[in-house]
Amino acid sequence: MENNSKFTGTMLGYLGVSIVVGLICGITFGIALPWALCYQQSWIAKHTYVDGKQLKFDGTGLQLFGSYIKWFLLTFITLGIYGLWLPVKIQAWTASHTHFADAE
Repeated sequence: MENNSKFTGTMLGYLGVSIVVGLICGITFGIALPWALCYQQSWIAKHTYVDGKQLKFDGTGLQLFGSYIKWFLLTFITLGIYGLWLPVKIQAWTASHTHFADAE
């Protein structure tokens, strides 16, 4: 069985996306993090193929912003403890907005 899964992005492309994400977050003091994460995930999905099918990320920063505020408040209220769950929450949200490009 042949594996047709691949990532076609380049190191320079990823570096460029990472710099843009860092600048967006730094300039806005993290307020625009949802938009930056969506920009990064869109680039990653655009360059990812699973079993020969291209992935597509359809999430938006505005969709993520509500959860972002909720998660920020829960982290603040719990003195940072809720922050331990944030990587999993963000990954779950990202996965729920990632699909095969031809499945529209």
